[in-house]
Amino acid sequence: MSAATVTADPTAAAPGVAGHAAIQLIALAAMLALWEVAVRALDVSPGKLPPPSAVFATMWTGRVALAGAVGTTLYEAVLGLAAGIAFGVLSGIAFSRFRMLERMFLPYFVASQAVPIIAFGAIIVMWFGNGVASKAVIAMYLSFFPVAVNTLSGIRRVNPDEVGLLRTFGAGTLEILWKLQLPTALPAIFTAVRLAVGLAMVGAIVGEWFGASKGLGVVLLTAMFDNHVEQLWAGILLTGVTGTALFAAVVLLQRKVVWWHAGG
Repeated sequence: MSAATVTADPTAAAPGVAGHAAIQLIALAAMLALWEVAVRALDVSPGKLPPPSAVFATMWTGRVALAGAVGTTLYEAVLGLAAGIAFGVLSGIAFSRFRMLERMFLPYFVASQAVPIIAFGAIIVMWFGNGVASKAVIAMYLSFFPVAVNTLSGIRRVNPDEVGLLRTFGAGTLEILWKLQLPTALPAIFTAVRLAVGLAMVGAIVGEWFGASKGLGVVLLTAMFDNHVEQLWAGILLTGVTGTALFAAVVLLQRKVVWWHAGG
């Protein structure tokens, strides 16, 4: 066996980010083409399922308003996601440090996730009004829980022997948290953030249903009441694309931050 064989490029067998993106775009194009052909071949009523060409035509006609709607919802979702991550990480750290806090508050965190967001969202809008704040709070409400649970779980994966070793070198509680516990928990935290991205988008859109002048939630609700099926599908597709873009941004951030974790 030659030395060249042994030292082959380890990245050669796996596609990079651009390769994965190309595969996904090809799959998307294939699905859209199948959708277009099936709708026309089966003579499906546009009032039930319009062809993608009609949906894209609607998106192009209303591109300015739709771009504004995407920007509004994305802003609300990112604000709520950031707040949810901060609250979730701090809660997880507090629970790992103080078992009494975990026993006192974690059951209520679990119970909060069982309350339908429609019911809780109405209260949030009554408290914070119909502005951006209420949408961000609803997005935070939906997104903080997985981050809190995974932060707690990640910190508890730390080997006690490693904690003891750092203590023998004079490390304090904060130094151990910063240099050992949080780095160990980061892969689990980012896994939760990936899940929280979709929850934050849902929270922002549901918040817009309670009262807003623009946003993807308004686009979806208006299209439904006006029976504008093409506009409804345009809102659905844009919601999916926006959520996917935000998810991809989290994945790229994870690869930069958690560079030592192969699964990132």
